[in-house]
Amino acid sequence: MNGNGMASEPDAQVQLSIVIPAFNEAHRLPHTLAAITEKLSNVTGRLPAEVIVVDDGSTDGTASGTIPAPPDVNVRVVRHPVNRGKGAAVRTGFATARGALVLLSDADLATPIEELDHIAAAGGPGRVVIGSRAVDRTLISVRQPWYRDCMGRTFNFLVRHLLLPGIHDTQCGFKLFPGSLARALAAVQRIDGFAFDVELLVLARRWGYDIREVGVRWRHVEASRVSPARHSLEMFRDVIRLKARQLRGALPPCPSGLDRTGHRTRIPPT
Repeated sequence: MNGNGMASEPDAQVQLSIVIPAFNEAHRLPHTLAAITEKLSNVTGRLPAEVIVVDDGSTDGTASGTIPAPPDVNVRVVRHPVNRGKGAAVRTGFATARGALVLLSDADLATPIEELDHIAAAGGPGRVVIGSRAVDRTLISVRQPWYRDCMGRTFNFLVRHLLLPGIHDTQCGFKLFPGSLARALAAVQRIDGFAFDVELLVLARRWGYDIREVGVRWRHVEASRVSPARHSLEMFRDVIRLKARQLRGALPPCPSGLDRTGHRTRIPPT
């Protein structure tokens, strides 16, 4: 969001926005930002670009330092004064993003930034591309503990059968959205916790967008912010509530002026 709390207007000059939600990531965020800016400086067709770090009430000085960046990459920080949850941080980042495309990336780069080329190649008008650990599990270099893997598979089974048929991994933190869709989703997304990904994808599909699931390289990173017991219960609760909203017909309709090509349509003057 900008200073007055409104969503940002798209900037025709910004090709790519990368949104990074962060909570107490001071020890690894500098490396992450260095890797991302180096990647962006060595590709064509992605510049000018911006990297938006949403500091979600961190207490360790997350994103307090300055990060060198190439001239065509703008790195900026948006701060929440208190911790509100990853979903809330993503919502703020999406509302602030100005790019034609918006990439959601975790601060730990569990999926390396080099996978941007891979998922972008699968993109297209009216399509959301999501990185997935389920498409090709040989791409997982460091596996998570068995109990996390079991909970993840159970969660995705529930999501697949209740809300998103055909999608096998909603929780990988590497997703590419048309920019106008990301900004429209930010205006209506409600889940503040870790199940926010499900809500974003449910709404995108409801609004007529294709969701393409692509296998990406991934590794388990220690010091995860997800508590296996507490956050799993919260995620299951939020999925059930989302399903109840769907059954009641309470999910927001596609905003006027947003079509499946992923662009705001021009409304002729009256």
